[in-house]
This record gives sequence, C-alpha cells and structure tokens, in this order.
Amino acid sequence: MNCKEATASYEAWLAKRTRIIKADLQLKHQEMKADIFSFMRATFYRWVELWSEHCAALAKVPVVPAVGDLHVENFGTWRDEEGRLVWGINDFDEAFPLPYTNDLVRLAVSAHLAISADHLAIRPADACEAILKGYKKALKDGGEPFVLSEHHEWLRSTVMSELRDPAKFWEKLNGLKTITGRVPAKVKKALAAALPIKKMEYRVVHRVAGLGSLGRQRFVALAESDGSLIAREAKALILSSCAWAGNKKDDHPQYEKIVRQAIRCPDPFLKLRKGWVLRRLAPDCSRVELTMLPKGRDEYKLLEAMGHETANVHLGSKRSITKVKRDLSKRPEGWLHAAAKAMVRATTEDWQSWCAP
Repeated sequence: MNCKEATASYEAWLAKRTRIIKADLQLKHQEMKADIFSFMRATFYRWVELWSEHCAALAKVPVVPAVGDLHVENFGTWRDEEGRLVWGINDFDEAFPLPYTNDLVRLAVSAHLAISADHLAIRPADACEAILKGYKKALKDGGEPFVLSEHHEWLRSTVMSELRDPAKFWEKLNGLKTITGRVPAKVKKALAAALPIKKMEYRVVHRVAGLGSLGRQRFVALAESDGSLIAREAKALILSSCAWAGNKKDDHPQYEKIVRQAIRCPDPFLKLRKGWVLRRLAPDCSRVELTMLPKGRDEYKLLEAMGHETANVHLGSKRSITKVKRDLSKRPEGWLHAAAKAMVRATTEDWQSWCAP
C-alpha cells in the first residue's frame, strides 16, 4: 500500500473501534501536509510498515515493552504524589512489544526532522550520539526517573520556561466552547470522580491536541477550585497501530502495563477507566513542545536525557535487558545514525506522496 491507501485502511480500522471526530480528522490530514515533522508524528501506523521494509535487520533483536510512537515532542511534565515536578515520556497510546531498536530509531528520526525544521540546532550525528549515550548509561545504571527537585536543575529550567505561562494556558483552555452534544455517561462519571470534590460543578469542552490521536474523542472537565481553574481530561484509548499493521486480533491496549512496569515516578492523576485515559491538565502537567524551550538550551544534554528516559521504559522488561545489552555491544559505531537516515529518506518519500495531488 502507498501512504494514502494505508491511511484510508487504518482510519477504517480505527472507526470500527472508536467514534471519530471528522473535523479533527480533516485537520489532521491538513497538518500532515504542513511539514514532514508533523507528518511523521501523525502517522505511526505508516511508520510500522516502513520500519519492517527499511530496517528489517534491526527488527531481529530483543523485544521490549516499547513506546512505539516515540519522538522528541512526546515528553512532558507532571506532579507526583509529593507534589514534585517530574519529566518523562508523556504518551503511551501506541505502546506495544517491539524490538528495542524501534524506539531509538524513531526518536533519532524525529530529531533529524526537527533539525531540518529548525526546531533543534544540533548536528544529526551528534543527536544520535546523545540519544544512544543516555540510553546505554541508563541500562548500565539500572535507570532512574527524572524528578526535578534538588537534581536536574538544568532540565527544570529548560522545560519550565516562560512559554508555559499559567495565565496563557488557562486562557486558552477556558476559551473553548462548552460541548452541547452528548457526553458518554461513563466519561461524565469518570471525569466527575477525577475532580477533588464530589458533585463539583464543571463544564465539558472538546480539546484539539496531539497529532497521532487527532480524530479521537477528547473531553475536558473545567472547574473552579479555590478561585482558580482546574482541568481533567478523558481521551479515548484504543489498540496500538501495530495491531492494525500486523492484522492481529483485538487484544488489550498496553498503556497501563507499560506505565506500571517502567522505571517511573507515577502521576497519581493518570488513570485508565474502561477504554479512556484520564489525566490532570495544567501548565506543569502537559506535553513540552520544542517551541516552548528557551534559547541557549543544551540540546545534546536534552537528547541524552530522552535516551535515558527511553531506557527507563525498556527496563520494564527485566528478562530482555541482558539480551539488549549484549546486542548493543555488538552494534557498529554509527548504526543509529545510519538507520535514522534510511528512515528519514523513506518518510520523506512517503510525505511527498501524501502531499501530491
């Protein structure tokens, strides 16, 4: 299949499993044409096909609980039970058992594309080196979550820039129109239960966010608590695109399992309820976009941290890690950069075919 045929097939498969918001899906198609970085983020289903074709040799390696749709903008912050700020991978919608190389190559490809779009100012080869350096170190040390309290001051100042200003965040969210149509009963029940007070008054809005999940239902409960706004979001959860690509029978999504097993400081507000992902939304509890980062940041160090966090997730499979380390030790220098370049070429051709009339 070409990209357009694959997209039609995937979206037909998706529509059988969840209600689709057509306007959001049309927006997704437009964003896929806007630039190749957005295209890559929006089309993990297509990545699965291209990966098996262009990186077949890298697929014959140990399998781990993988993020799947990993990229440089799939990182964010949240607050743990102690109120401490934590940084890490933000979205596990596409979690699936995959070769450990999949996450590393996809993260490296996203860095290549972000560089070409002027979102990062580092050499592609150096980006790959940083990712791999952080990954290997975390595997060696056993991993460690990024709790931004007395440690990682540089990362805290990087991700909590002035572009994540609370006033602007709440102004944008509060400006969304209240949903007048039907909200599923189980969603209303879940959102109400996620708020701090029983029978708390709130209104429900529809938030347009992300790219890979754009088109699925998202409901956000907005309420006022002690003179300030609070928000809880419910997002439809379905199977990973890997199930579509492999023509596999329906199984349970891997979201909850991968979060539970990873070396991770949990977000107490992240819950899964009967096909929905519930989480708290706030200026410091959200995805961090590259455009939000301050100028002069240490991009090598940031990508190294992303590689480290990837290992934190893969370390959830204790049985596979010894094999992963052994396989990594045999890989030639520059293998990640070479694989990333191959996938950049394949993704570029795919994007061009999508943009063609």
